[in-house]
Amino acid sequence: MITSKMTSKAQTTIPQAVRSALHLKEGDSIVYTLEADNRVVISRAAEPMSEDPFATFSEWDSEADRKAYADL
Repeated sequence: MITSKMTSKAQTTIPQAVRSALHLKEGDSIVYTLEADNRVVISRAAEPMSEDPFATFSEWDSEADRKAYADL
């Protein structure tokens, strides 16, 4: 069992073993899911969608494409 304490400001440190298991790094968001029997599941939040709506179209991101569309 892994434990941590809560400060007077309702803050706690996520133990290293938990950070490693969830592959957490600085800036990551965490999701808390409340379950029955006073349980909380902590998980790493999904990466936010890119603000660039065309970021997922990697098939159109080759050097040849950049040259062909550079003057548009």
